[in-house]
Amino acid sequence: MSDNSTEMNSDSLDISAQRREELKQLFPGVFTETRSSVGELVETLDFERLKAELGAFSEIYDNRRERYGMEWPGKRDCLRLIQEPSRATLKPCREESVDFDGTENLFIEGDNLEVLKLLQKSYYGEVKMIYIDPPYNTGKEFIYPDNYTESLDTYLEYAGLKDGEGKKFSTNSANEGRFHTKWLNMMYPRLYLARNLLREDGVIFISIDDNEVENLRRMCDEIFGEENFVENFVWKKSYGGGPKEKYAVTQHEYVLLYARNIDAIENFSLPYDPDKITRYYKHQDEKVSVRGPFRVKPLEATKSMDDRPNLVYGIPHPDGGEVHPKRQWLWSKEKVIKSISNNDLVFVNGKNGRTVNYKQYLRDENGVQRGEKPFSVIDGIYTQKGTDDIRKLFDDKVVIQFPKPVDLLAKFIQIACANNPGSIVLDFFSGSCSTAHSVYDLMSRNLIAPSFIMVQIPEKCDESSAAYSLGYTTIAEMAKERIRRAGNKIREELEGQLDLEGREEIDLGFKVLKLDKSNFKQWQPPLRDISDEALIQQMELNVDHVEPEASEEEMLYELLIKAGIMPTEKIEAIELAGHCLFSVADSSLLVHLQDRIGKELIDAVLEVAPSQFICLDKGFHGNDQLKANAVKTFEAYNQGREKIDQIDFKTV
Repeated sequence: MSDNSTEMNSDSLDISAQRREELKQLFPGVFTETRSSVGELVETLDFERLKAELGAFSEIYDNRRERYGMEWPGKRDCLRLIQEPSRATLKPCREESVDFDGTENLFIEGDNLEVLKLLQKSYYGEVKMIYIDPPYNTGKEFIYPDNYTESLDTYLEYAGLKDGEGKKFSTNSANEGRFHTKWLNMMYPRLYLARNLLREDGVIFISIDDNEVENLRRMCDEIFGEENFVENFVWKKSYGGGPKEKYAVTQHEYVLLYARNIDAIENFSLPYDPDKITRYYKHQDEKVSVRGPFRVKPLEATKSMDDRPNLVYGIPHPDGGEVHPKRQWLWSKEKVIKSISNNDLVFVNGKNGRTVNYKQYLRDENGVQRGEKPFSVIDGIYTQKGTDDIRKLFDDKVVIQFPKPVDLLAKFIQIACANNPGSIVLDFFSGSCSTAHSVYDLMSRNLIAPSFIMVQIPEKCDESSAAYSLGYTTIAEMAKERIRRAGNKIREELEGQLDLEGREEIDLGFKVLKLDKSNFKQWQPPLRDISDEALIQQMELNVDHVEPEASEEEMLYELLIKAGIMPTEKIEAIELAGHCLFSVADSSLLVHLQDRIGKELIDAVLEVAPSQFICLDKGFHGNDQLKANAVKTFEAYNQGREKIDQIDFKTV
């Protein structure tokens, strides 16, 4: 690639640089400039000044710092791995997608660590909710590699996208001696990168069982901050016995919930149970059209409430006299007087004297239905329901064992995304894609309509499994088919409904992207013993670094991801000055991927005035003067304009 300053950075987000920038925003005074040995000014971090600003004065005991924290072999390498950028890409796959050009949903096939790195620029701080069901580390399930020598090439060989030794990712056996360490090394970098993607009011739900719940809790305390722990849900996953259990019948798993910033999240509320509405909300009055039915509840305070003398007073009875509490009321006298005038109280003459109740309406004054707090113990949604969800889609075949029930994940999505239109739900251990199915289900019931991002490695299906017998060689293939079938089933059900008035059109599509090597040949620093032939090949990258088999659409999506633009943005092919270009997000970005660029195209781009213009470096055909003139033209256009009105010109 060219070393011109307009060259586009083809790496994923530099995490360490991002952290330094965030630190600079908080503590600008801890950064200083020093002069290097060659006389250049270099920005450095004054750690002593930072410690002083934080009020931290470390004490040394036995020549080592004492600290509270979680340590394990390989943690330092985890941090290095996080900072290693990805040079891979996500290639579009139209033939496996549904409504490729119109959908906001993504299915990404690939190793989730590489994918999370690639999503950093486009989705940094954009995701409302993450749900993951990672390996529980039972010693039997598929585990991701963690020896830090695994590379994109390893994944490509495993996925069959590259010839090689046919790498295999195996199970994590308890007799290896690094049982917990391997699991921690696998989880830590993924959770670290996942946190970056959460919005300020975002949350993450993580399913786990007793094998690693303690380690997961401590790891999340470190990554998200223990002050951002919200809840540890206990999911009662089964109702039957367990004849194979040796000691006690295990009926539960856990779902840890952490917030990106607990102060930024709203109070949680779930839709009211329809059975409870029928059972309790039996009364109506003149407000029924807006506030719905109501139930009556005692206005008398229980003994659990602290004594408050101001809540002891007489309430005027419609038949005369006053009603006094045995102890005290729940409401202030001012609120009670207002409620009487609004007909919100019910007076009862019973065997034990006169009592006062208040009306609890199903809906508030604006007609918004009452919600209820989620319980920390989740009962009534069992693993068997998840199996039924799969059976109904695959002709009574169980193509995967123990999928999470759609209703369980729908509950979590409602907790996180209620009253948040445009929410994004991410699942980067998506398995059979129960999460995507849950999003579809919620949309079909007209409850909420988030978009989803599913990430699944093409893990090989066991040849003895029902999925393999049906022709699905990988979990990813089966998951994509599940999403298709779930969408088709909902479409059929909606088409069969006569009254669709008031229902918005829902997004039952998904765009498939696949992790693969970059469309642009990567320059590798020459080794000391490099052959002449290899050196010539590296030098040729400066002439034409585009992979010959790369299509324009594949290059386009790589540029979108690495330019920090979501791959779900609207894309149109347009003609400008006789050239074919891609217009992204209503011309906020223009991309030119053809081999010839001229002054007439540059002038036409200036007329459109996009926020960004990206083109291939080889389009200038080695004409440095033409490229220099293009750079100066854009610089002249930007001069004197506000940043928001300038055009960012990049070559790749």
